[in-house]
Amino acid sequence: MAAPGETIPHRGMITVCVMLATIMQALDTTIANIALPYMQGNLGANQDQINWVLTSYIVAAAIMTPVTGALVSRIGRKNLFMISVIGFVVASVLCGLAQNVTEIVGFRLLQGVFGAPLVPLSQATVIDINPPERRGQAMAIWGVGVMVGPILGPVLGGWLTDHYSWRWVFYINVPIGALALAGVMIFMSDTGKQAAKRFDWLGFAFLSLGIGALQMMLDRGQDQDWFNSLEIIIELVLAALGFYLFVVHLLTADAPFVRPALFTDRNFVVAMVVMAIVGSLYYSIMALATPFLQTMLGYPVVTAGLVMGPRGIGTMVAMMVVGRLIGKVDTRLLLLLGLGMIIGSLWRMSGYSLDISSTEFMLDGLVQGAGLGLVFVPLSTMAFSTLPRLFLDEGAGIYSVSRNLGSSIGISVVTALLTRNTQINHQLLGEHVNAFSPAVQQLPDMMSPGTVTGRALIDQVVNQQASLIAYIDDFKLLMVLAIAAIPLLLLLRKPKGGGSAPAVQVHAD
Repeated sequence: MAAPGETIPHRGMITVCVMLATIMQALDTTIANIALPYMQGNLGANQDQINWVLTSYIVAAAIMTPVTGALVSRIGRKNLFMISVIGFVVASVLCGLAQNVTEIVGFRLLQGVFGAPLVPLSQATVIDINPPERRGQAMAIWGVGVMVGPILGPVLGGWLTDHYSWRWVFYINVPIGALALAGVMIFMSDTGKQAAKRFDWLGFAFLSLGIGALQMMLDRGQDQDWFNSLEIIIELVLAALGFYLFVVHLLTADAPFVRPALFTDRNFVVAMVVMAIVGSLYYSIMALATPFLQTMLGYPVVTAGLVMGPRGIGTMVAMMVVGRLIGKVDTRLLLLLGLGMIIGSLWRMSGYSLDISSTEFMLDGLVQGAGLGLVFVPLSTMAFSTLPRLFLDEGAGIYSVSRNLGSSIGISVVTALLTRNTQINHQLLGEHVNAFSPAVQQLPDMMSPGTVTGRALIDQVVNQQASLIAYIDDFKLLMVLAIAAIPLLLLLRKPKGGGSAPAVQVHAD
């Protein structure tokens, strides 16, 4: 543990190394988004199957993240870090070599398993090596990797896909992982093993069942016609049963792998809920924006990636600014300002048309990115500001689970709604399209409903408008979700002493 004024050897290099690992893991959450159409064509997958390339990774990470604390106690933080980086890089190479959709989904699951500990381990390390008065700024620097990685993913993914192939969105992890591994081996001190308790496999199994069944239900619901399908009903029952048994086990077991005392800290619990909402907003917007630019506006893959780039710039600038404000300004005000910027940008996005310019889209992304940057660091700071030192690794793991779970649920819901609402809108709009409609009579001769070609062109226009309305409905839903998070800020307590820097204390290793 870093005491006030204490000098930690190689603090800067350790921060860079753990940030590289964080960037690598966070990058892979969205770098594949921009290349999905190319993967779908190359691997012969349908839309439902190819979406699992995104969600399988997030689900695996969500399930495995809570195990981080137990693994640290058994093999030490440094050893777990190295194993995770090596496993992640190997899984990335296997993803690039995949020859069908089954293989790539399986290897993405493996990526998620090894990538799960990287974010909580790096977060705990940054807090550990910095004294209390520097943790606000340190968390801001660390947060750049977590938040900017996924935002820069589409830019880098678009460039690699266009100049090489979609397989390079996975191969790029090799040099990044090699640098992170070398740095951790050289500069990070060996924390050693802690007093390891018996791992609670039963509690872990219940939580895994709940998360896995819920994600299966959300991902396959649209394809299986939701609750008209026996499969979806079974998955809903399994999800409810898994979460119920997990809660009961948590409250009754002698040594559950997630200690109930962790949830007695109000700041941590509220921050965890808000982070789930922010994670849902963040990744859902990314999942919608990429296909909107490519399919609705017809942007090439590289252009789409560049148009989404300013979002990352906004996040980086906001994080650098907020790192200096933490401890000087009430953290809750920063959170309110950040959510307000996200809400404002989503309100503008809910008014998009097919005539939206790239400049407008980039400006909205810039504001949105800045809002996310203003939310992420203060929220992480508040989450750990009153948490006892004993719960640091465990708390960081559960906190990351809330973000991953919110993200996977958000992506599944907005994707399902987009497909369903497009079909409904197409039917509603189509009812008003006939040969006697004034709007149809004004169409050029080539779009005459009396010809096969004309009917096909009209159907294309109707489908385009139906999709646009579905996108707008999704943006409105996300805006309402962001508004719903504001009252939760009132439940956050300002840490004693007036500051808002993390007050987490960590055992000396």
